[in-house]
Amino acid sequence: MGEAVFVQKNGLMAVVAVGRCGLMTVDEFKGVAANLEKWEAAAVKLSSRQTLVILVPEGKAALVKEDLINLGLKVNTFGEAIRNVKACCGDAGLCKWTHAEALKLGMAIEEKFWGRATPDDFKIALSGCGRGCTDPLCADFGAMGTRPGAFDVFIGGRGSTQRPIHGQRIAEAVSAEGVIEVLEWVLARYAALAKSKERLWTTIKRVGIEEFTPPPEMLERYQVKQGKH
Repeated sequence: MGEAVFVQKNGLMAVVAVGRCGLMTVDEFKGVAANLEKWEAAAVKLSSRQTLVILVPEGKAALVKEDLINLGLKVNTFGEAIRNVKACCGDAGLCKWTHAEALKLGMAIEEKFWGRATPDDFKIALSGCGRGCTDPLCADFGAMGTRPGAFDVFIGGRGSTQRPIHGQRIAEAVSAEGVIEVLEWVLARYAALAKSKERLWTTIKRVGIEEFTPPPEMLERYQVKQGKH
């Protein structure tokens, strides 16, 4: 596992800062802005993974990392680890399309799982409805709100390529707690079955989706019945 700090072609360093599923407080934003001149930042880019990419001279990267931590933020992971969680604004008080509260669940998952070692890069994405604004079908682990309080879970997706793969559904209409339990199951199976530096979709292709499908009794415990949440 490494830190998401990368040398750019022009010699600058890209330091990838993480909030909570793309959420930052006013004080965190103000803190970043107040430090940009000290860091000699050339630019700040909002990434598709809901992170801030801060471009600074090589000699400033360590200072940026230290200041981000002091602000309550963190530098993202890279490599054989769980990356920051992408979650839409799926919250009943924010988005009228919300079926299930993806934002709240995403922050809970990020707090519990972020940085955990995995055989290779592992991306998680959640959406509160079937519009899938965060591309949950193109993540290693994706959850999509399908009705009040219920998520369908998909695994083995792959994005960021000209040959994207949609994940396969392994759970239907489970609660937020069920999503976390299924994620624990998938991570345990991935650790047991994957080769070194093998992405989840490759492992699934090699051993079969059945090896990653949770047992029925697990899913039944977290099933959200129609009209109940």
